[in-house]
Amino acid sequence: MTRKGRRMALISSALAVGGLALGLVLFAMRDTVVFFYGPTEAAEKAKPGQRLRIGGLVELGSVQKAADKSVAFTVTDGTKTMAVTYNGLLPDLFREGQGVVTEGVLVSPGVFRADSVLAKHDEKYMPREVADALKKEGRWQEGAAAARPLDSGKKIP
Repeated sequence: MTRKGRRMALISSALAVGGLALGLVLFAMRDTVVFFYGPTEAAEKAKPGQRLRIGGLVELGSVQKAADKSVAFTVTDGTKTMAVTYNGLLPDLFREGQGVVTEGVLVSPGVFRADSVLAKHDEKYMPREVADALKKEGRWQEGAAAARPLDSGKKIP
């Protein structure tokens, strides 16, 4: 084998090993990728058993707390709603009519089991994903409170 042939064999084997390593890394990370959807998009695109994030507003009158720290509530984007169940402590700022992002697994169409719940941190902040989804639906008003575009005139404490 000539010097040029050895060099080409070394380069091609290094590329093959690098490609294999990259393939293994991407294969291992496939379950850690989490997509963000609003309830409307989740109903259209997500499949039961898929891990994802659901974002929107907590529907007024939908929060039901049980004695064992489990909570059921509904997330809406103004078009569709999705029932969410969560077992654990909710963030202090979690309340009806506020923006929320939940991460977990879609159990069945319209039912979502959350592993974590993220709430907005002050009256002017809304997670970027939720704001983008509301803007896409045409329900966002710049400078307005998070609940204003979807509420029915009912004041939220």
